[in-house]
Amino acid sequence: MNLGPLFAEHVRACFAGIWIESHEHADALDELTTVCRSEGWTLATWDVASGLECPGMPSAESVGPDPVAAVRALSGMAAPGGTAVLVLANFHRFLQSAEVVQALARQIVVGKQSRAILVVLAPVVSIPVELEKLFVVLTHELPDRGQLEAIARGVATETGELPEGDDLERVLDAAAGLTRLEAENAFSLSLVRHGRIEADTVWDAKTQGLRKSGLLTLHRSTDDFSRLGGLESLKTFCRRALAGMSRTDKQKRPRGVMLLSPPGCGKSQFCKALGREVGRPVLVLDVGSLMGSLVGQSEQRTRQALHSIDAMAPCVVMIDEVEKAFSGLGSQGDSGVAARMFGTFLTWLNDHESDAFVVCTANDVSKLPPEFARSERFDAVFFLDLPDRAEKDAIWAIYRNQFGIPSAEHRPDDSDWTGAEIRACCRLAALLETTLTDAATYVVPVAVTAAESIARLRGWADGRCLSAHVPGLYRHGRTSDKPRRRVSHEPSAN
Repeated sequence: MNLGPLFAEHVRACFAGIWIESHEHADALDELTTVCRSEGWTLATWDVASGLECPGMPSAESVGPDPVAAVRALSGMAAPGGTAVLVLANFHRFLQSAEVVQALARQIVVGKQSRAILVVLAPVVSIPVELEKLFVVLTHELPDRGQLEAIARGVATETGELPEGDDLERVLDAAAGLTRLEAENAFSLSLVRHGRIEADTVWDAKTQGLRKSGLLTLHRSTDDFSRLGGLESLKTFCRRALAGMSRTDKQKRPRGVMLLSPPGCGKSQFCKALGREVGRPVLVLDVGSLMGSLVGQSEQRTRQALHSIDAMAPCVVMIDEVEKAFSGLGSQGDSGVAARMFGTFLTWLNDHESDAFVVCTANDVSKLPPEFARSERFDAVFFLDLPDRAEKDAIWAIYRNQFGIPSAEHRPDDSDWTGAEIRACCRLAALLETTLTDAATYVVPVAVTAAESIARLRGWADGRCLSAHVPGLYRHGRTSDKPRRRVSHEPSAN
């Protein structure tokens, strides 16, 4: 429901304290003004720069920038049989004062009888504990696709400036999650640069917005699956899950995948290539960046990041090395902050309705609680083992070409090498201007340095995870060129 009708319902029900979370105060005020005008309610606004603005109230000038005086002025606006609404812009900045908090609490209680409605308009929800039970929180939602298209048509007024068909869909995908002002600015900038609205310019604007928040990073890779050797079963699963999916049928939307493997087997590279392959942006969520120094700040930043992800859908969400991100679980040293953040994230994984495909990677499954990877939080859990011979040949071919190494040059012994080690060998050969064999002397495979942990990981994944390389369950020791045991479901002759 839009803000206007939602606000009208709560005023009619005489909610005397309303907190509206909005990053677009001008648009929110326009909607509130429209509702108040149609209902015949008195509307006044206050901010610290302009003071109290209330047409027909002679004492408004005496209020000035005093927040307590602004709250008390609401009592004088209420008329018998009428409704008065006072909107306090960015009033969360004044709630550290005990006097202001007490004035708000008293006014909300009194306003319930006199139909004097107090509205706080702020970009965040930061309600002191003394006022939590007195306020109801409403959200001024970001523009949906229809509203974004209307904004684009309002900016692109000349023939040829607005794309059509699939190009328009890509522009709207790029604009998802922007405010009305941000979308208008992005569309206008694209007209200046290209003479028409292009999705690339809108993506640039979105990248700037994410950089300012510091909660998410937008990754736009130029590499697709052709630049990623092996992992055929995982590639096929994700491509089928995301290709041609209906935007309207929320019940069939894919949830995501959990990737488990030793370091260097291509988990992170797969996440980045997936976005390019299916035409979606990749949002990188760094859980460490959500941690705040103030009480409650980490939880608030977590909710804000998840809300941004929902607003930017359709997208791919990458959470790398998730077991390290929530490593504080069970510890009392952070007063339970990590546990609360983890709980919020688990709830979102299970309940979110946005078209966000989540890819989590992990190197150590022992640090993850069992409820994390259960069904309906992820579509599947894949194990990425060290590449087999055919996959290594494909990886060598990719990195030989990338670093300009002749295909005839002899390859070193790559037993138990990962894709990252093959890349390192090719890069060092190009960097040091030496042969692959000499460059290999600087590469120590992780299968040697972490042999024990890899053995434990393989043992745990055996029979518990899907194989990223061949269809079916992962079985330790099985390679793609070995025949798989056939299981018959026919009844026994006995």
